[in-house]
Amino acid sequence: MTHSSTRPIARGARAPFQSSSNDVLFAELCSILFTSLTRSDQCRKGMLYLRGLLETQGRKSIRNIAALLGEQASEQNLHHFICDSTWDWTLIRRALANYWVGISPPQAWVVQPMIIPKTGHHSVGVDKHFFPTLGQVLNAQRAIGVWAVSEEMSTPVNWRLHLPQAWLKDDLRRSQVSIPDGVAAETLSECMIEACLETTKRWGLPVRPVVLDIGEAHAATIVERLGATGMPFLARVGGDLRLAVADSILPGHGGKLLPAYQIMSLAKDMRRPVMGKDSGPETARRMSLAATVRVGLSLPSAQPGLLESGHTAGRGELVLLGTGKDGGRWPAELWLTNLTSMSPASLLRLSKLTGKVDRDFAEIADRVGIRDFTGRSFSGWHRHVTLASAAHAVVALANYTR
Repeated sequence: MTHSSTRPIARGARAPFQSSSNDVLFAELCSILFTSLTRSDQCRKGMLYLRGLLETQGRKSIRNIAALLGEQASEQNLHHFICDSTWDWTLIRRALANYWVGISPPQAWVVQPMIIPKTGHHSVGVDKHFFPTLGQVLNAQRAIGVWAVSEEMSTPVNWRLHLPQAWLKDDLRRSQVSIPDGVAAETLSECMIEACLETTKRWGLPVRPVVLDIGEAHAATIVERLGATGMPFLARVGGDLRLAVADSILPGHGGKLLPAYQIMSLAKDMRRPVMGKDSGPETARRMSLAATVRVGLSLPSAQPGLLESGHTAGRGELVLLGTGKDGGRWPAELWLTNLTSMSPASLLRLSKLTGKVDRDFAEIADRVGIRDFTGRSFSGWHRHVTLASAAHAVVALANYTR
């Protein structure tokens, strides 16, 4: 499955959002988000930049935003506010997350990657990567987004930029884009884990299932680390992930380490219809199917074959969920979860929240410029995506309350 946030940017006319027609909503959100900006000039520039993200036609670069604002703010002033100022973007993200929880309690925190294609080599973290979902090599930045999601609305509340080792080991490159000294090298899996933990554990937000599209990250590492924290999760995994069958419903396979795809293929006869809310014109009438098998996570040291009795692989019991459409490929998707008491129907509904993020990313986040930052610095990128997340929230709320 190719997600909106992992597709190249589709350039073209992007209709601006008329924030002037939602002045009350805009003012309310600004009054909450910018309380940490103690200087009045910073609050003013924050509001202007946010308005620029909403109303600028086309690409939301600092230059284009300044052109829209005219005499209200110069390009130089906006550049300093985003790239060279000292305000803490984390405080604004936390304020956005808490505000959103109050008005649209999330059913889950959805964690998904974002690819930002670049033509040059100087933007922080940019590197050449092969992206399996796209089937091509791109020169791009990679980031992990954490979204607060319900079936009605979603908004990104936190971001973590993945920095390749080539950037972090090169003192000159680090200094040129102002990467802080405390930022250390991490794998894509570690980046995803840290984004989860910061948002859900350290910010004191309500406990909700974390739904992850793991993609090319290392599934076993993520599942084991999140499981160790006690965090409820549902992770989309690849068919080659080896799991230990822990379910008597597959006689003759108990304790075996098998690829997830094979396990769910063996469980084909256990598929059950699930009534969902699919609304796509072609798929609305096709019944969703789901099946679950209890499994254990294979440890790196575990060998293929039968596990000795009493040597359970992984941390605690997990459930492998297979989903598909009646008459379609089986399994179409595979999900791994520690929500062992949740029904297949409920797990299926949770998994579909990633589709809500896909749609909202394409229809709102990309249109307010989440990937449009043209600067090079670490702090500039973070401040831009923070305010673009706030712009997304304004549009999402305005659309919902219309």
